[in-house]
Amino acid sequence: MSTGKKLLTARLDDGTEVFCLRVPEAVVLDSHVEGYMGNGIDIKDGDVVFDIGANIGLLGVRACQRFPNTKVFAFEPIPDIYAAAKANADKFGKGNYTVIPLGVSDQEGELTFTYFPNAPALSTSDPGQWDIDPKQFENAVKGNLENMPKRYRLLRFMPRFLMPMIVRQIKSGAVTVNCKLTTVSKVMEDNNIPKIDLLKVDCEGAELAVLKGIKAEHWPVIGKVVAEVHDVDGRLEVVTALLKSHGFNNIHQEKEKGFEKTQLTNIFATR
Repeated sequence: MSTGKKLLTARLDDGTEVFCLRVPEAVVLDSHVEGYMGNGIDIKDGDVVFDIGANIGLLGVRACQRFPNTKVFAFEPIPDIYAAAKANADKFGKGNYTVIPLGVSDQEGELTFTYFPNAPALSTSDPGQWDIDPKQFENAVKGNLENMPKRYRLLRFMPRFLMPMIVRQIKSGAVTVNCKLTTVSKVMEDNNIPKIDLLKVDCEGAELAVLKGIKAEHWPVIGKVVAEVHDVDGRLEVVTALLKSHGFNNIHQEKEKGFEKTQLTNIFATR
């Protein structure tokens, strides 16, 4: 279900203008793109990139700007966010950037997502993950504010006592959206994709299901993986073991700055 939210435009720090739903969030998302690189993760011209949990598609935008022969397949199931990602792909992709309006999991089907129009990037298919420790959501919001780009630097000093009010504002107006699901392997088979040079997974709690949806015969043609893992019920250990079992022998774990007090950990995996 779409809320019919009008697309806005945001000017990023280098002057690039992109479509978005909330301008400050777009600037923050762009700063996160560089956070996916490093620790052996990179993109080369001609690579195939799968961006699962693409949000407004800025990883694909930057990849297409720097490497015009890169092919990007981005996945964003929530209609309002998909509309922004599709607009960015059309503007920057030159035919090499495909946005797919599906969620990704371990099997095809449907799933209900919770969409936060006041903070689209926090939308998730697993809102209960924050209920295990209610302070986790607040800490994630606080981490975002403390690491805002320079143009929003005053927000870094938001008093802690205001956090509950900000969290309530973010959660107000939340809507549920029924979205269709696919798997990495299904998309590879349907589109005759022979390899994935970089698999990026940042889908607010569904990362393990995404990885479980990859068939054994497709793992060897996946070159690199970068994933944000919500470490609930030992999930970080399970994801690490899964990657190792499929030949990723160089694995680095890192807490993003500002998110040290959350369950979020980034995994960078190469062969």
